[in-house]
Amino acid sequence: VARSIQKTIADRYKSLYWIKAEMNKLNHYSHSGHCYPELLEKKDGKVIAEIRATLWKGDYERINQRFMEVTKEALKDGINILLQASINYDPVHGLSLHILDIDASYSLGELEREKQANIALLKQQGIFDTNRLLAFPLLPKRIALVSVETSKGLADFLKIIDNNPYGYRFEHQLFPALLQGEKSVSSIIDQLNQIRLHLQNFDVVAIIRGGGGEVGLSSYNNLHLATAIATFPIPVITGIGHATNETVSEMVAYKNAITPSALADYLLQHFHGVARPVAYAEQVLRLKTKQLFDNHHQL
Repeated sequence: VARSIQKTIADRYKSLYWIKAEMNKLNHYSHSGHCYPELLEKKDGKVIAEIRATLWKGDYERINQRFMEVTKEALKDGINILLQASINYDPVHGLSLHILDIDASYSLGELEREKQANIALLKQQGIFDTNRLLAFPLLPKRIALVSVETSKGLADFLKIIDNNPYGYRFEHQLFPALLQGEKSVSSIIDQLNQIRLHLQNFDVVAIIRGGGGEVGLSSYNNLHLATAIATFPIPVITGIGHATNETVSEMVAYKNAITPSALADYLLQHFHGVARPVAYAEQVLRLKTKQLFDNHHQL
């Protein structure tokens, strides 16, 4: 029976097909280099079709390289893809699609569509501007840092605020999180939740990535992460370090700087805004006091 099905399918599906699917799991095995993706089609949130696939090492390396060049993302779980495949039936392993190519431009369009849908939803819920409408502290002295301890971006940020030539003193505490990859969204949200438990200790939250370039930014378009930032009770400022269009998380943050260093400068400017008038007032007081003293001495 299995061999009969195999022959029937081989006779019926002789050409290659372009197929749209959600790649639920990539299932990349590093020791062999092969992938065994789980492909789904959903309707109204319910799975209406599911097929296993194979993506051999050579094809995976070629496709993944191209995918990264176009989308700035690696192939990963949960993305919508347009794939070219042959249809196969094996008496032991059953039905599968053998993937030979993936159209990266389709996935790029899907990522952009999802981004725009999330922006529209946040606006519809009335929370898109919530964080940006908060009052910013006069002196943003106490900073909750969400970053990776080894991040070059974090090192650049701390170097500027800790060694500033004006003698401004900042207090900061690191809440370490994964800032790219599949687990980054939950990792950042977990640390924001931790900060919420100690809000009285902080003036602002700074999410600092930096050094990651354009790769791995789709996490910051995630609806759950953007919602967590938009609704956070104190200002969230970001220095994620890239030069493309803003991600949704950056859009809803109180302030987004293009680099961690620029974010550090932004904080210093707030101190300048207070320190300069104080320094001027001190100068005026000294001058007036001297004038009064001199006038009194002359009398």
